Amino acid sequence: MAGAKFLIDQLPWCERYRIENTDEILTPALVLYPEAIAANIERTIDLLDGHADRWRVHVKTGKLNFTLRLLLDRGVRAFKCATTLELLNACQNGAVDVLVAYPLIGANAQRVQQIQRLFPEVRISVLAETEEQVAQWKGSGIGIFLDINPGMNRTGVEINHRDKLMRLAEAIGSSGIEFRGVHYYDGQFGAVAEPERTAKAHAGYAQLLELVDELEGGGSRVPEVITAGTPTFPCSLSYAGFRNQQFVHRVSPGTIVYCDATSQAQLPAEYGYAPAALVLTRVVSHPRADIVTCDAGHKAVSADAGVPTCVVVGHPELTPLSPSEEHLPMAVREGSEPPRVGDTLFLVPRHVCPTVNNFDGALIVNEGKICAVEEVSARGHEGPLLANSRVPGLVTS
Repeated sequence: MAGAKFLIDQLPWCERYRIENTDEILTPALVLYPEAIAANIERTIDLLDGHADRWRVHVKTGKLNFTLRLLLDRGVRAFKCATTLELLNACQNGAVDVLVAYPLIGANAQRVQQIQRLFPEVRISVLAETEEQVAQWKGSGIGIFLDINPGMNRTGVEINHRDKLMRLAEAIGSSGIEFRGVHYYDGQFGAVAEPERTAKAHAGYAQLLELVDELEGGGSRVPEVITAGTPTFPCSLSYAGFRNQQFVHRVSPGTIVYCDATSQAQLPAEYGYAPAALVLTRVVSHPRADIVTCDAGHKAVSADAGVPTCVVVGHPELTPLSPSEEHLPMAVREGSEPPRVGDTLFLVPRHVCPTVNNFDGALIVNEGKICAVEEVSARGHEGPLLANSRVPGLVTS
């Protein structure tokens, strides 16, 4: 298996990232550039032939009401999410159709039903991979997608277990629950280089269409097929089998809203995406001649995708090393002039989604000026108790 590039090697300085006065900014700081966000949204819709409804964008990346509104303003109405807080934010901001693309059990399932009752006008769906999961949604008004395991081995029913999937679809229908389609997230191909990535993804899509035919032949109409996070977004676009079908085919990348150093490496350059969420950091130490340290450890720039955790904009001579909680040391290329203590740097995260989740608020910057500070409204999780819990001494708002 060929290995893909995990992140871009460097990113030249771009004037759009300039901030006129950084003296009063506490670092590390999350910075969002609305013009770049809007351009990434428009580019995605263009790639979908102008049909915003074909994008079921994952809000795990956007995380802010501010960004949700930008998507809604451009005609995106279908979303997916992973937490009840993300679901609540999407419903509060005007989403029409939201899939909770995460296994829900117990109190988490009850919370989704509470949110459904608060927003009866929103079409909320969930995933199921067992008949027990199906049963908990009976009478709720919430629809179900079958969760297909395409080989990522994270959740879902393996795609070749057709009998189980047929029984699940029948159980949904016999329970009086609306069967809304199939969810197929082929995220395992992010580390596979082209053209092998597309070949493998297309082979999986052929199996997926066979499953759809079997489901419909068994009496379970499939209204929607969801595929593709960011790495396989181009693969879904190029798969001819998704065209001219009776079902609605939607793609579900979220990272492309902000873009990051990984998606820049994975997606074709001609798509024209640009990083729209950066971390502003300061150099705080120069511990030896070939190392500088800035204040963007893994509590700021997520390290979940590996090291280096980011790319320094306009500084190809700097290579981020392994971070600690608050420190990010960087190797300085031999013969290069290191930045001075107190200098500011702009970082493009390797994985932007959990990086956004590290911050309470984001600076909104346009043409070098800070226009606003926006709350990262879907950060973390709700809880830890249901709203109607009866706990002695518990104060609820």
